[in-house]
Amino acid sequence: MKCLVLAAGMSTRIAALTGGAPKPLTPVAGIPVLHRNLTWLARHGIREMYINLHYQAAEIRASVGDGAALGVKIAWSEEDPILGTAGAAKKLERELTAGGGPFLLVYGDNVFSFDLARMIADHMSRRGLTPVCGSMQTGCLSPPSPLLGTIAVFDTAKNLHTGIAGGRVAADAGGRITGFVEGQPEAPGNVNAACYVLENAVLQYIPPPPQATDWARQTFPQMLAAGLHLRSYLIEGYCLGIDTPESYARAQEYFRSGRLR
Repeated sequence: MKCLVLAAGMSTRIAALTGGAPKPLTPVAGIPVLHRNLTWLARHGIREMYINLHYQAAEIRASVGDGAALGVKIAWSEEDPILGTAGAAKKLERELTAGGGPFLLVYGDNVFSFDLARMIADHMSRRGLTPVCGSMQTGCLSPPSPLLGTIAVFDTAKNLHTGIAGGRVAADAGGRITGFVEGQPEAPGNVNAACYVLENAVLQYIPPPPQATDWARQTFPQMLAAGLHLRSYLIEGYCLGIDTPESYARAQEYFRSGRLR
């Protein structure tokens, strides 16, 4: 399975701590976040990947190299202007869709770990299937359609996190996503864990470059409005945002205390 790792962000909120270095290279327990994520992907058999770049691109390239030391093979995708989380995938549409099958998209600046193979298997077991809708079934709010994407989420009451809660993902009792809410930490639903298994068909809902587009703010809500099927997947591990000095300190403490290794 091919994978796109996002590493182009401006790292604005944590700049005071990092001195302006790119957030994907921020060390957590001595290991840069991006290195952690690439090693985690390699452990789950994901070897072929693309990494998008914009801010401090040369520094990230120099740190990761060709990926061989981390067990992966990397192709770079530089952006100017920056294209957003979804626009980055649209730019690589030909590469990600070559050979067919779904692709993986991972945000490269969060610290997370869970059973990725299980998530992929869950998606593969459901792809192409049409969910049953009706008042006595899942309560679907839109017409049946095949599964186009599986979105990893975490529960702030159960999964280890750092208090930086991203967008909320609402889903029905059957796991079908009913809404995405950004900028409202108290909204109901689980938190977007920034890892997606996506069918190639999702790329048709993204406008071509140079327009910048975000998955949770634009693409996914537009797909839901069209009655398309996205599903949430509750991870069993952790997702640590390190967007601020406070959240970064919490992540460091988890490893320093031995709660995480």
